[in-house]
Amino acid sequence: MEIWINPACSKCRSALTLLDAEGADYTVRRYLEDVPSEDEIRGVLERLGLEPWDITRTQEADVKELGLKEWPRDAASRERWITALAEHPKLIQRPIITADDGTAVVGRTDEAVRDALSR
Repeated sequence: MEIWINPACSKCRSALTLLDAEGADYTVRRYLEDVPSEDEIRGVLERLGLEPWDITRTQEADVKELGLKEWPRDAASRERWITALAEHPKLIQRPIITADDGTAVVGRTDEAVRDALSR
C-alpha cells in the first residue's frame, strides 16, 4: 500500500493517523517532492476508475493560471489533463491510497481510508 501525501494537508495527516492506528503496512510518497510521472498518473487513474479532471484540485491558483476550468473533459483532452497534473502536482487531489488488491481510493474521509484497508 502506498499513500500520496502533502504533509501540510490535514486530510493527509488524518489518513496517516488512521493507517497507523490500524497497524497498516504502507509507504509514504510525498508527491510534491517525488512527482509522479504521466505513466504513474495514468496507472493511478486506472486503479481509481476516474478521469484526470476527477482528481484535480480546482481551487488551486494554478487552475486559474492554466485555464483548466475551461478545458474540455473528454477523451480527446485526457492526455492534456494528465500532462498538467504531472507538471503541476499540487493540482492532484490528496491523499491517494493504492490498495493491495490493485485498486486505489482518494482517502479524504475516514471511511475511504478504511475502504482501502479492507481491500
